[in-house]
Amino acid sequence: MQTITWHDFEKVELRAGTILEVHDFPQARKPAYKLKVDFGPLGTKWSSAQITKHYTKEELIGRQILGVVNFPEKQIANFMSQFLVTGLADHNGDIVLTTVERPVPNGSKLI
Repeated sequence: MQTITWHDFEKVELRAGTILEVHDFPQARKPAYKLKVDFGPLGTKWSSAQITKHYTKEELIGRQILGVVNFPEKQIANFMSQFLVTGLADHNGDIVLTTVERPVPNGSKLI
């Protein structure tokens, strides 16, 4: 594992946001959803996430997640991802979302 400085960590904009919309993403190579997330003062942003094993579209609406919002946009198939959805792999390699324990204002930065 590489050690980083506190200054390096401060550069990463890990922000809380609430999922507003979830759509199927059939063009993705692996099963995925398109997510529209409200990051408060940072606005709404879109991303894709390979989270179809653990989550239905319906149960994702209103859930607060953590996303990295200061990466450049990335094209995934015919879609431009505007932030990175964060999560952890379970024992099968399926992604479990990084969420917050209690509601916080959208756009809050992980500190």
